[in-house]
Amino acid sequence: MAELTHRDAQRVLAAAQAELERDDLGAAVAVVDTHGELIALVRTDGCPLPSINNAINKAYTAARERRPSRDIGDASRREQFAITNFGDLRYTGWGGGVPLLAGGVVVGAIGVSGLPEEHDMRIAADAAATLAG
Repeated sequence: MAELTHRDAQRVLAAAQAELERDDLGAAVAVVDTHGELIALVRTDGCPLPSINNAINKAYTAARERRPSRDIGDASRREQFAITNFGDLRYTGWGGGVPLLAGGVVVGAIGVSGLPEEHDMRIAADAAATLAG
């Protein structure tokens, strides 16, 4: 797979959505391509409205930087380098953005937002793993 297809994006999205709905959790899930551009989005019942853009931005950051959004935030805090210095206001350092890999190559990313950060991160990682398997 050289690029993330809509079908692949839907499969990753469905995995996250199933977990959210099983536990009756409100959150937003975004799947983006390798450039960080939106392919698919779902907002489950009870999702806080700011979480929509946060999920998209987490996925955007992970795709553009080819690593989890939390890693970007940790590096920014550790190095005292303002995340706004990336020159793009869509970058975020909150956890929940995870690259999507196919054959070891980043083909996109998923972002989850609306829950405590560690929960967002776990759901994103679990959903990302469905692409490999």
